Amino acid sequence: MSEHLATVQWQRQQAQFIDNCYSREHTWQFDGGLTVAASASPQVVPAAYTNAACVDPEEAFVASLASCHMLWFLAIAAQHQFVVDTYCDRASGKLAKDAAGHLAITQVRLRPQITFAGEAQPSAQQIAQMHEAAHHRCFLANSVKAKIVIDTAAPKAASPPGSDC
Repeated sequence: MSEHLATVQWQRQQAQFIDNCYSREHTWQFDGGLTVAASASPQVVPAAYTNAACVDPEEAFVASLASCHMLWFLAIAAQHQFVVDTYCDRASGKLAKDAAGHLAITQVRLRPQITFAGEAQPSAQQIAQMHEAAHHRCFLANSVKAKIVIDTAAPKAASPPGSDC
């Protein structure tokens, strides 16, 4: 149906490498021209070899699932003639051992906060049904083993720096 491309690029620079003391900073390049600074998670790799200011694979995984869900939710809301003004999700992922004892993102929790405009306001039941439909249509949610929880009643979690929702 479609193919999606990304280029991941890393260079050793001056590190010896075989002593395991090398930078994990790298770049992700996407076909639209965007380059993203990436690194290993500072929760996984010692701080001396990572950069917390970069996006790490675990964050990107969570963001990808949250983004996919949001895009489907917006499409479904539009189909039902509900006008979405804002959609903000402070999603989180839990890194833990899975049933086989391997480290994995075992759960992703979505916390969408949505405001609607206009005369037609969806009921709580309609919102829940749209989230359920979005979850089942999300290509990424259909591709992973992690449990995905959609928590629309959760209190607002702390915002990452730069977030305004």
